Amino acid sequence: MSDDEFYRIKRLPPYVIAEVNAMRAQARSGGEDIIDLGMGNPDLPPPEHVIEKLCEVARKPDAHGYSQSKGIPGLRRAQANYYGRRFGVDIDPETEVVVTMGSKEGLASLATAITAPGDVVLAPNPSYPIHTFGFIIAGATIRAVPTTPDDAYFESLERAMAFTVPRPSILVVNYPSNPTAEAVDLPFYERLVAWAKENEVWIISDLAYSELYYDGNPTPSILQVKGAKDVAIEFTSLSKTYSMAGWRIGFAVGNKKLIAAMTRVKSYLDYGAFTPVQAAACAALNGPQDIVERNRQLYHKRRDVMVESFARAGWDIPSPKASMFAWAPLPPALQHLGSLEFSKQLLTHAHVAVAPGVGYGENGEGFVRIAMVENEQRLRQAARNVKRYLTSMGVNTPSQSAG
Repeated sequence: MSDDEFYRIKRLPPYVIAEVNAMRAQARSGGEDIIDLGMGNPDLPPPEHVIEKLCEVARKPDAHGYSQSKGIPGLRRAQANYYGRRFGVDIDPETEVVVTMGSKEGLASLATAITAPGDVVLAPNPSYPIHTFGFIIAGATIRAVPTTPDDAYFESLERAMAFTVPRPSILVVNYPSNPTAEAVDLPFYERLVAWAKENEVWIISDLAYSELYYDGNPTPSILQVKGAKDVAIEFTSLSKTYSMAGWRIGFAVGNKKLIAAMTRVKSYLDYGAFTPVQAAACAALNGPQDIVERNRQLYHKRRDVMVESFARAGWDIPSPKASMFAWAPLPPALQHLGSLEFSKQLLTHAHVAVAPGVGYGENGEGFVRIAMVENEQRLRQAARNVKRYLTSMGVNTPSQSAG
């Protein structure tokens, strides 16, 4: 029997981004120096005191049994305290928090818990794949909405409610957005919560990039809106904030009914993260927070270096307001290649890996996602390599135009 006979596998297209990843791995194994701006994998280390806490607890003989699926009490309290400190939101650590193995697993577990086959879910396009495929795997149908948070966004929500059968029951939002890096303000969330209550729709907010904001504009949480907990659940993660991506620690916070459903499903699926990892996560949330500001400043500088050096290379990239990504339109002269072919050529000829926009949905075509996960020197090197490639393709770069 072939795997294409399995019901859920048939609903999953090939992972486009994997194609570029395979090419990158092959190039590296051949000894090529690839500047990898493809995956959002932080290159910075976690705080030293977090690593020390991991080692300290791992040495305890009683720390190696099964943990709690919904997270140890101290970690749920630490996350509730974070919401109070950062957003001024009161969270009950017993009924309004569950620890997840990263927000990706959390979103998939929630989808499994609350989705019936045939349910319609509104999800952004382009979007991070789990925002759609978590629900597709659970049997739902996806109706796409835009990512740009303007009046057209709300018009698309109204159209979806008016013309979709059955009526959509869930809306996924992700700001700062992965991949587009778009951000929203609190009035946007206020309007969204009012809309969700009026239409009886659950809101799932992915706030994985809560602390990577620039230009002094802190990202809001949807839970800051009065009454948001009636309709909303929000995911956050330690992956980017504390450079702990491989540790797989995230949280779902908010509506008690959704938290209870998710907690119940998770109790069947897992025993929770390794206890020493959860203890170290407490140390991250409760300990000194200077690392968060340091990382933010570092990504801010990388953003400015990347935007400036790529512009000098002949590729204008909008400066992202938040996240660790830039959402870059293909150079106009090379739009005809499409994002996948352009990404392959960039890897082959410029030794720079980026993620093709089409891997995030059909509306991502014409863009690539660039992750700011290399140091400033490497970003400048990437820009020089890109300039050579663009010149070889007959694209006028600024110095040529000036000449």
